[in-house]
Amino acid sequence: MALHQHSCGCQLFFLLAANVGVVVVCTLLVARPAQAYAFKHRHANNGSAWLPATATWYGSATGDGSDGGACGYGKLVGTPYGKRISAVSPVLYRNGEGCGACYQVKCAQGGAGGGGLCSRSGVRVVITDECPGGYCAFGRTHFDMSGSAFRRLAFPPSNAQALLNEGVINVLYRRVPCHYRGRKIAFQVNDGATHFWFSVLIRYEADDGDLSAVELMEGQTHNWIEMKQLWGAYWCLNGGPLEAPFSIRIRTSMGSIVTAFNAIPSDWAPGKTYTSHVNFP
Repeated sequence: MALHQHSCGCQLFFLLAANVGVVVVCTLLVARPAQAYAFKHRHANNGSAWLPATATWYGSATGDGSDGGACGYGKLVGTPYGKRISAVSPVLYRNGEGCGACYQVKCAQGGAGGGGLCSRSGVRVVITDECPGGYCAFGRTHFDMSGSAFRRLAFPPSNAQALLNEGVINVLYRRVPCHYRGRKIAFQVNDGATHFWFSVLIRYEADDGDLSAVELMEGQTHNWIEMKQLWGAYWCLNGGPLEAPFSIRIRTSMGSIVTAFNAIPSDWAPGKTYTSHVNFP
């Protein structure tokens, strides 16, 4: 049993067993207005230079990797995240802030599997998990991709099996915008949420894709309260009783912001997902 202390004042006890259980014990903190953020209206540098990394794959050779993962998104098949997903080493996971970011990954010329097996464009993946050990350790930049994503590095497609057989390859990567085809940002209320401890999982942020700051506003108070990252893409707030509806304002790591007014209704319930009417461009 491992104990992790989080900045929201909540302690998560992870039961290390075949089926991981989570028990949340919270110390009540008084919510206070957040200090003003130095928000910058800018977007990811999608024309950034290619950087070196390594890549492997896991799960089925035609599969979507594992359900769930360190970002907390849960089952991914049939969702906008799809099968083109990847776990990344801590240098890109960034303690969960990297969740939801998108990268273009392609084989490095001259590297293992980079000769006549790969396409020039590579594949776009979204970060849904962390891989802390093996090739992901010791400060390396590494992508551990689903089988479906890894095989899309190959060209022509008939080279996929030969590339999969390489196991680990040298790649190049760069940050790119996320696209979800009209999908709006969704807020999944944590199963353990109450009016005194409120927590949401945030997903489907377009463009930059990730989150670096989240604030909540009760009703029409115009008083924004800073939320704290719980783990992965989960954010939480102690205080209360908190009065819904809740508006949520989010900022990405590249400084873009968007506000989802009244995203969580007055009759919200734990475990429910509420889709907003906004997203990043």
